[in-house]
Amino acid sequence: MPPEQDFLTANRESAAELRALIDRLTDADLACDLGEGWTVAAMLAHLAFYDFRAAALLDRWQQSGVVVASPIDFDLVNSASEHLLLSIPPRRAAELCLTAANAIDQRVAAVDGDFLARIEAAGTPYNSLFRAPHRLGHIAQIQEALSKSAD
Repeated sequence: MPPEQDFLTANRESAAELRALIDRLTDADLACDLGEGWTVAAMLAHLAFYDFRAAALLDRWQQSGVVVASPIDFDLVNSASEHLLLSIPPRRAAELCLTAANAIDQRVAAVDGDFLARIEAAGTPYNSLFRAPHRLGHIAQIQEALSKSAD
C-alpha cells in the first residue's frame, strides 16, 4: 500500500471512530467538562475547525499549484477560539465535527498521487492532511473524561 493510502485509511478509520462516539453522546455528555473551560462539545468544534482549516489549506494549494507551509500558533488559536467554540450549540458542534471530517477526508482522497507526493516533499504541510492523530487524541481525551464522569 502506498504511504498516502496508509494515512487515507487512518483518516477514514478515525472519522468512523468519531462518528461512533458522536452517535452515542447524550446532551449531558456534550456538556461534560474536559478541564480548563473546555467541554466535549467545544472540543468537537475544535476538531471541526482544524479539519476545515486543513480542507481550506488543501484547496489553496490545489488552486495555486504551490505547496507552502501555513504556520499557525496552535496555543494562541486554541486560546483565542475557546469562547467562540463554547458558544456553538452542542449538537451543532457535533454535526460540524462530522461535516468537517468528511470534507477534508473527501478532498484528500481525491488528490492526485503526484500532488500528494509534492505535498509530502514539502514536509510539514503534509501533516495537515493526516487528520487521524489529532482526532484520535481528542477522542481518547473525551472518552477518558466521560468514563470519569460516569464513576
